[in-house]
Amino acid sequence: MQLIALKGLPLVKQGDDIGELIARAANEQGARIQDGDVVVVGQSIVSKAEGNVIDLREVKPSGQAERIAKRLDKDPREVEVILQQSKEIVRLRHVIISRTKHGFVCANAGVDHSNVDPDHVTILPPEPDASATRIKETIKRILGVDVAVIVSDTQGRPHRCGVLGFAVGVAGMSPLLDLRGRRDLYGKELRTTITSPADALAAAAVAVMGEADEGTPVVVVKGATYRRGGEGARELVRPPERDLFT
Repeated sequence: MQLIALKGLPLVKQGDDIGELIARAANEQGARIQDGDVVVVGQSIVSKAEGNVIDLREVKPSGQAERIAKRLDKDPREVEVILQQSKEIVRLRHVIISRTKHGFVCANAGVDHSNVDPDHVTILPPEPDASATRIKETIKRILGVDVAVIVSDTQGRPHRCGVLGFAVGVAGMSPLLDLRGRRDLYGKELRTTITSPADALAAAAVAVMGEADEGTPVVVVKGATYRRGGEGARELVRPPERDLFT
């Protein structure tokens, strides 16, 4: 498997077509995108292109946001945005662990002030699977190739330090691979094993992108094994009634 970081993408602004930018950068770099490749796109540029950027100077904090901000020593305007993006507050520590409206459980509902102008934050795309689908369709229209697209973000994990890449939007591939019924090297039947190729590829791509800047927000993955189809990243969300940690 080969991972190629696309270079030369401009700073993304609202209204930009991410698929067009990817196609242009790939042609200029000579990184030929082919059928079956997986294109992993950092969430921040997708949010910027779609206008999912909040100017904190225009946010009026609620009473709840003021109380939480005081307790956690946070900007109450940012807390208000987090509350607006949350379906449920799961934990309050030094960060706000919430369940987003998509069903993701993560820190600060995915609200981030990295790689954005001062006094601004990005929020997750409201429909990240649709965002991935639009990028996929644009690449197919311009380059004539059928690829899978992953919109990636970084998140922490229960009982583990450090963040890594996760798929928050998926198009063109099944995000899960059910191995139940197969047998291991010793002939024992696998009874519970379901892997996530989408998350695995997102993690690998984020390791190439880096976390500190937007120099390489797109990675083309060649040689990945995956199943086409699927219903998007919504398949990755574990229902609350099956939660193993609370």
